[in-house]
Amino acid sequence: MAVEHEKSTLVLYEISGRHARLLDRQPLAYHPDSAIWIADDLVVAAVENSFSLDVFRVTQGRLQLLRQIPIGISPRDVVLVDASQGRFRLLATPYSGKDVVWVDFMLDEPESATRLERVKWCEAPWHPVRVQRAPGASAGGIVAACLDEQRVVIARSDKLLGPAVNLLTVPVTTRVIPRHTRPSPSGRWLYVAVETGGRNLRMNMDSGELQWIAAPQEVGTVSVLPLSDDLVVWGVDSRVYLQRIGEQGDVLETRWLPVDGFPTALQLIDADADGVRDLVVYNSAALPKKMGIEILYGPLWEQARPYTQ
Repeated sequence: MAVEHEKSTLVLYEISGRHARLLDRQPLAYHPDSAIWIADDLVVAAVENSFSLDVFRVTQGRLQLLRQIPIGISPRDVVLVDASQGRFRLLATPYSGKDVVWVDFMLDEPESATRLERVKWCEAPWHPVRVQRAPGASAGGIVAACLDEQRVVIARSDKLLGPAVNLLTVPVTTRVIPRHTRPSPSGRWLYVAVETGGRNLRMNMDSGELQWIAAPQEVGTVSVLPLSDDLVVWGVDSRVYLQRIGEQGDVLETRWLPVDGFPTALQLIDADADGVRDLVVYNSAALPKKMGIEILYGPLWEQARPYTQ
């Protein structure tokens, strides 16, 4: 499933092997930025101008709008926090502003039964993600990068609906922009994509230690995806970088792969079912005549190009 920003459209594709087939497209208000599966046949899109989460059912390759949930903010992201016996808990975070919205609903209940709760987190808490553990939060929680506050916050699992608390502050005096965070598969590290300053950051989720990681070039990093504790993918304009990281945050080796646009989100799946993981790249501004989504088929490290200064 893909979201096309320019056409204000939710788009459904079928992927078979290494081929994608367009199944359906449905209009949305300008502009959808996040769309997720919450069940095998249910999709939710976060839509900016309608201040809503739009819920669709996939039936015989078609998208059917089931419900539009007004949430009172312009959502940048939506994530599924819990699903149990037909009840869903979603978290919507904004383009700007400090309010996030928790949404609890069941499709079998009337729309009036949907429960919303607004909570203040930080200014522009982007791209929330669940973590297994964190300093001061042994049970983990949900983390977001505060685009306009030079910090990362966490809503602890034991106080999930309460205000988020500070997890880390970027340790510099000049303004930098933490944009995107993702934990390593083991949960040991939290990697932070920093949009300015020519370097990125990671945090040891046991000790709280912060380590700078040299960026491969003086450009903003807009997304991050750890493939393991010490192998990470960074998204920058028109390419992704793969870096092997040493124990102290030193870069051991860098490689890169070209992409068709601005890779604002990354996902690791075995798209062609060959037993090797592939990288799904969600481009917010693709090149002309290119799709907003592309798949880089693995093995990723072996196929990436050596990086030279």
